[in-house]
Amino acid sequence: MSAENTVRYWDPMPHLDAAISSLLPHGLRPSRDDFLKGVWGERNWRNVPGPFYGAMTDNCWVGRLHAPQHVLYGDDIEYEQEFLYRQPQTVEELRDVVVAMQQDPWAGWACDGDAQWSPSLVRGWWRERERLREWITVKHGQWSASTRADEREAAGGLRDYLAYVEGGLADYLRAYMYFLDSGASPAPGERVPEL
Repeated sequence: MSAENTVRYWDPMPHLDAAISSLLPHGLRPSRDDFLKGVWGERNWRNVPGPFYGAMTDNCWVGRLHAPQHVLYGDDIEYEQEFLYRQPQTVEELRDVVVAMQQDPWAGWACDGDAQWSPSLVRGWWRERERLREWITVKHGQWSASTRADEREAAGGLRDYLAYVEGGLADYLRAYMYFLDSGASPAPGERVPEL
């Protein structure tokens, strides 16, 4: 551990059931088991490491309607399934992400990422960021010139994801690796693992 911590890690998992319960009057599914059935081995590689990830989600493009600063679409085939490009950092963001995940008719989202990720896997994901940048750049070129309004809107999300990769994502990942090792958020100024 050598890099100084500039951000704290916010753990959304203790707040998940309350976020789900707060949305029940809106007719959404009442239990995480009803809509978080994604499988780690099927996750989209574009998901940012953290507790939540999209696996075999539907391609109906509804996630950004509810969580535009967290959900994007893309796959290595023409399917364009949903994935999470930013983990929630507040209760409000968590509610938005929960609503987006509940809209998936295939229940392809999951919340067991903390049990799956390890610091070495996070580092491996980060080493692949050039692949991610290339994908974002190509997809942005396609969607920003599209005649479809939803693709042009999603192009803005791609710009946001690229800015996150170039900006605060490294700090988030260091704090997340600390959390994976210790089960707690690093204190301000505490050293966190290197990427």
